[in-house]
Amino acid sequence: MTGRAPAAALTRRQVLRAVPLAGVSIALAGCGYSLAGRGSFLPDYIRTVGVPMFGNRTPFSSLEQYFTEKVRVEFQGRGRYQVLPTDTGVDGVVRGDILSVSAVPVGFTGSQVGSRYRFTIVVGVSFSDVKQQKTLWENPALTFSDEYELASAASIGLGAGAIDQERAAIDRLSTDFARSVVSAILEAF
Repeated sequence: MTGRAPAAALTRRQVLRAVPLAGVSIALAGCGYSLAGRGSFLPDYIRTVGVPMFGNRTPFSSLEQYFTEKVRVEFQGRGRYQVLPTDTGVDGVVRGDILSVSAVPVGFTGSQVGSRYRFTIVVGVSFSDVKQQKTLWENPALTFSDEYELASAASIGLGAGAIDQERAAIDRLSTDFARSVVSAILEAF
């Protein structure tokens, strides 16, 4: 009798461990959760997406070019859409307006020179269904920020190196921003 009791207890223990996992799996499946980036909530007839040049209300010229291009590339990378740089002759349109951008030091060297910065950008973004003439997704003040390491101003001499570091950070920020925006549009989050 003692040889069977531990086996029965072990089986019961395994079942008790498995039941919560099975319950969570069923609950998540029922809620419609899926892997990010795999689907699209957009109507099937949307095949061409227009991404005209974003507006730019900041004093930083060419930001709109970086962010517009990254959104175009991200949509193209999804492989399902033809992307055009216009808002005419398309099925859907992404419009954006860069409202503000800032860089604040959050990490310092021993001599109190900024070495890590938090870049924050605020962009009004919308996606419209041209056929139905309605907005499917929008965020009038999407705030996106991230931290990036930059070489200290002292070590790069405040010259071209500083500008290159800033451009690299803007490139990374615009890439991350585009991924987030396109995922939000396609997945309706």
